[in-house]
Amino acid sequence: MPTPEDLRLIDYLHGGFPLSERPFAEVGAALGLGEADVIAALQRLLGRGDLTRFGPLFQIERAGGLFVLAALTAPEHRYAEVTALVNSLPEVAHNYRREHALNMWFVIGTESPALADAAIARIEALTNLKVHAFPKQREYFVELRLPLLEGQGAAVTAPATLRTESDAGAAPFELTDFDRTLIAATQSGLPLVPQPYHELAAALGVSTDQLRQRLQQMLAHGLIRRIGAVPNHYRLGFTANGMSVWDVDDAEVDALGEQVGALPGVSHCYRRPRAPGVWRYNLFAMLHGRSRAEVEVQAERLRELLGSACRAHDILYSSAILKKTGLRLARPGAPAES
Repeated sequence: MPTPEDLRLIDYLHGGFPLSERPFAEVGAALGLGEADVIAALQRLLGRGDLTRFGPLFQIERAGGLFVLAALTAPEHRYAEVTALVNSLPEVAHNYRREHALNMWFVIGTESPALADAAIARIEALTNLKVHAFPKQREYFVELRLPLLEGQGAAVTAPATLRTESDAGAAPFELTDFDRTLIAATQSGLPLVPQPYHELAAALGVSTDQLRQRLQQMLAHGLIRRIGAVPNHYRLGFTANGMSVWDVDDAEVDALGEQVGALPGVSHCYRRPRAPGVWRYNLFAMLHGRSRAEVEVQAERLRELLGSACRAHDILYSSAILKKTGLRLARPGAPAES
């Protein structure tokens, strides 16, 4: 289990990571730790699975790409086979088993909508199963911030390397070949060395200043949501994770979705399309708790807030993480994966 010092570090690094010459030393100074202590702790947390990644979190939609939530029904006797087939696609960023007739839910991340459509078609061809796609129509809130420090004293807040909403209507970020190479080099994480940006810049053949400047531009535009730690909520005690779904009046869903996204415990909140005859829900809100009872309490607050505008709801609990790698773009010129 993570120590209280580990939890403080995870909480701090969830807020962001400096774009400075020696960022781990800067983090350590804020937390009363040495540079080597911070690096060693991150190596331990990643190696143990308490963190799934440490580095930039890319929002490819800001560059004209797409993240699509999709689901299918895998027969139990084929579940392992279907999991392997779905997970074999590098476009599949996350995959979860959920307690529902639609028992496999995965996220496809691609540089263009056409590539997302192609990935869905390939999954259908590989599995001979129908894939139901639920692309994001509107984002109300995204920020998985678990209350790790309850009873541990006050948290130290990291300087934000989070984007603001002022760029919400901005034109798509035009990706260069260098940007694609940079994304491919960092999508699995930053190097855990005293000067990570120096090492990364040297590998990419640019100056450290050029690299940091481009990362800052990506942050400012929202192509990078933040640079920091990605906790494994299961390993940190938040074992009840429910995708709550709500059938909300279309005329009221946007106003209510903004309010739902502001509630404590909600980490992701979106409007997504219905699928007539298959799926009636248009509002999705992820809830996290240390028990299902905690999640049910959160869901009850949502139900009260939505009131008569909500006609039905459900909670799809995740029972297994099948894949969790995040966005994976190929380097320019790299052969396509089969």
